[in-house]
Amino acid sequence: MAQHLDRRRLLTMSLASVGAGILTGMTIRPGAASAADEFDQDLPPVPGMSGDRRANEMWYQFDDITLYHRIPEVEQAFVEMHAVFGDGFVKLIYDTWLELSASPGYSAEFAEFVAPIRAPLQALSRVQLGVFDAFYHPQSPRLIDAFSFFGQGLLFDPRRAEFELEVHMMEGDPTLSYHLWHGFLRAMMVLDIDRARWARIDPLIGLAWALQSIAEPEAREINPPLPRETVGRLRRIWLPRTSRQTDEAFRAWPYPAEHDSVRA
Repeated sequence: MAQHLDRRRLLTMSLASVGAGILTGMTIRPGAASAADEFDQDLPPVPGMSGDRRANEMWYQFDDITLYHRIPEVEQAFVEMHAVFGDGFVKLIYDTWLELSASPGYSAEFAEFVAPIRAPLQALSRVQLGVFDAFYHPQSPRLIDAFSFFGQGLLFDPRRAEFELEVHMMEGDPTLSYHLWHGFLRAMMVLDIDRARWARIDPLIGLAWALQSIAEPEAREINPPLPRETVGRLRRIWLPRTSRQTDEAFRAWPYPAEHDSVRA
């Protein structure tokens, strides 16, 4: 293999996993090897990189095709959502979720609001889950670790120096990005777009938010991990949460409700 990872190959394989049925609920036998498991041997060392190699690569590819160098499918999805909701549509979707989610039975009303952007939401779901599936089995505990490393700021990737954000993490202190992602995720779920998959990932997003709120990682430095006890406590709080409980948790701002008690 070439000395660098072929992004086009990764993307092709990730989207191929969609066609193979991974994103539509295909069951893989417990203990069965995923095609993504073969990636370990294909990931060459990156000088100066710190943290889990596979998690670094997953977040690098995720950001590359959805943010820094959007692939046409993602770019078209953003164009279509802008055409419906105009400037600031990302924040609008979140603000609408925040307003409506105060009511326990808000799903139908929120679904009506986001129904005009079903197609672009389907595209975003397909691409995002495709990247996850290129690196991890959907139920792999290593995917939980990838979000945990992300939230703590433990993934230092010198390939991102041009963006002055070598650490894979959400920007801002405090950051609203986890909340924005949750708003989009809930929009997908109320429209029944990969609902079961996002219901499992939503608590991981919350876990990363909680960890970052406490760790307060630096964006351009190698950060120390949080105490194992702190990480374990937050995992026990976030991972069992239902969609409704996660909704309630994300209504908190700027930090999760458990922030002060866990931090202490």
